[in-house]
Amino acid sequence: MASMDKVLAVILGGGRGSRLLPLTLQRSKPAVPIAGKYRLIDIPISNCINSGIYKIAVLTQFNSVSLHRHITRTYQFDTFHTGWVQIWAAEQTTLTADWYQGTADAVRKQLFEIKSARTPYVLILAGDHLYRMDYEKMTEFHIENDADITVAVQPVHKNDADRFGILKRTENYEISRFAEKPTDPDVLADMVSRDDPDYPFLGSMGIYLFKTEVLFDMLQKTDFEDFGKHVIPYALESRKVFGADFTGYWEDIGTIRSFYDTNLALAGPDSPFTFFDQTSPIYSRARYLPGSTIENCSMERVLLTDGCCIHNAEIRHSVIGLRSQIRSGVRIVDTIMMGADYYDRDSACTDLEEDDSSGFVPLGIGNGTKIEGAILDKNVRIGRGVTILPFPRGTEFESELYYVRDGIVVIPKSTTLPNGMYIGPSHD
Repeated sequence: MASMDKVLAVILGGGRGSRLLPLTLQRSKPAVPIAGKYRLIDIPISNCINSGIYKIAVLTQFNSVSLHRHITRTYQFDTFHTGWVQIWAAEQTTLTADWYQGTADAVRKQLFEIKSARTPYVLILAGDHLYRMDYEKMTEFHIENDADITVAVQPVHKNDADRFGILKRTENYEISRFAEKPTDPDVLADMVSRDDPDYPFLGSMGIYLFKTEVLFDMLQKTDFEDFGKHVIPYALESRKVFGADFTGYWEDIGTIRSFYDTNLALAGPDSPFTFFDQTSPIYSRARYLPGSTIENCSMERVLLTDGCCIHNAEIRHSVIGLRSQIRSGVRIVDTIMMGADYYDRDSACTDLEEDDSSGFVPLGIGNGTKIEGAILDKNVRIGRGVTILPFPRGTEFESELYYVRDGIVVIPKSTTLPNGMYIGPSHD
């Protein structure tokens, strides 16, 4: 058994997250909600805790306030515990005034803090992936092979090779070649590692376990900015780099389409990832919300969270987040509703009068609204009689009140849509 108190986990908090706009307009990628009540950062931190890793650092930079708030409110070990979850934010020092320039550069700028942790191994993780992994098995593999670097690898579909770092291994699992997001047919032909015609490649998952001394040596003697593009290919020349197999579910939540499809998959009975695991739970902030109240509703394949009020509504294949308010006559299909951070004092769990002419739009979804193929960010206010329909796949544009990404309508956080508004393809 590996002694996991010898491992420091460093979680990369992500860059600007431009491919997830507008969900990252006011938050970093790891702070984006997932599965109704969690945030993406909960996944790697929970994996660490379940693996016995209790020294955890999260590197942050862009739009980091909500991420900091969530981490500090959620992950607090008691006074008799030696573990910690710390935030290492980008900062100006006497040595540098630059922002993090990439994954490797971010770690380089925190080498002093890494040294202070006094662990012989450093585990580098991403903050925007959905998976469940026991890092102890990877650590045991690393120690047994006396590896300088171990990369977690998984089978890659033939159509997805240009999204991953593709690698080849020897018979003893040592990596002999690495190509970052290859597209050249000749390179791809040479990188085939498996007999499976649909999954012929092995790809890096962006999870790296280093001997601490090797990490220091490689980052202090180079100006490499990225692990996948620079550090790992360079290390193959002089270091023992191994690939540890992972065969479980893993998804990179890097685009609006992947975020949308992954969340909706969680709402089905055959979900590829389950949060119902007592041995390896996913942790998040305790909110002490009441149970949801459901009155005269029709629901099918719905992931429903706490604190919701839903009256006389039809909901199909959707995720309904915390404190969602859904009023009479609403129909929701293939939609992710992130819910709200608070309740309206005077309109929580109530329908508005049909003849109300005040123009007030409460939190949640108003009477008679129809929504399909959309993502509703937190604290949105959608009026009565609104219609939201998806656009054809590949459609991309944005307006004052909404975005369209690959045909998916995204309503940004705290947006108000007036009564009767129509969003969708032209009526013509």
